[in-house]
Amino acid sequence: MNTVTTQDGAQIFYKDWGSGKPIVFSHGWPLDADAWDPQLLFFVQHGFRVIAHDRRGHGRSSQTSNGNDMDTYADDLAAVIDHLDLKEAVLVGHSTGGGEVAHYIGRHGTGRVAKAVLIGAVPPLMLKTAANPGGLPIDVFDGIRKGVADNRSQFYKDLAMPFFGYNRQGAKVSQGTIDEFWRQGMAGGIVGHYACIKQFSEVDYTADLQKIDVPTLVLHGDDDQIVPIDAAGRMSAKIVKNATLKVYEGAPHGMCVTHADKVNADLLAFIKG
Repeated sequence: MNTVTTQDGAQIFYKDWGSGKPIVFSHGWPLDADAWDPQLLFFVQHGFRVIAHDRRGHGRSSQTSNGNDMDTYADDLAAVIDHLDLKEAVLVGHSTGGGEVAHYIGRHGTGRVAKAVLIGAVPPLMLKTAANPGGLPIDVFDGIRKGVADNRSQFYKDLAMPFFGYNRQGAKVSQGTIDEFWRQGMAGGIVGHYACIKQFSEVDYTADLQKIDVPTLVLHGDDDQIVPIDAAGRMSAKIVKNATLKVYEGAPHGMCVTHADKVNADLLAFIKG
């Protein structure tokens, strides 16, 4: 397996396929690089080099008890990018991965980055505060913590329903997609997954977004039940200079799977534009 060893000794697994312009994908919680399968196949077939890593505590990367925080996640991403000596890369982040992309740029700059894409991403801040009244109350995230701690296997099966919008009337439910979501979730470690909840809910990425100085595409479904668009995608598009917001009508959080063809087409047009 391809891995890079970080400064604290963690092994970060990554896929590196194809050749040409590099696109680096950062996945959401509680998934791993396999969540990007529809994009990885598409872009390899269109002549790009695709890189996707498993965040520490997720998938095939080390299940560390320390470093399960966004500073370290961003540094782990930097370790992969530096190890592969990527230049003019396009960084694509979904959900928590969008926070990772933003924080990578906040900490490491855009010297190796040509463009950025945030899809259903958690920035600028998911938690409801006095300064962020449109966020979600802490009770929501405490409920996620309880679900993970009590019975994460069942919790992930239940979470897949709103994640992909399968709880909506008339939705065409894919059992295979639910099973794959569960499989990826259970491949990770409970310690890392539990710690990561705070990172996608309570970290304020506003300062990171303000540092993004490359063309940025923001994609978000207006029926995202996990990361509501008004407090996330719409806000991020206002904060990031040179950002373009594209709203997917009726799309759920897991739009990279449910609306893969549309997402892939929009990514391709943005990358080539």
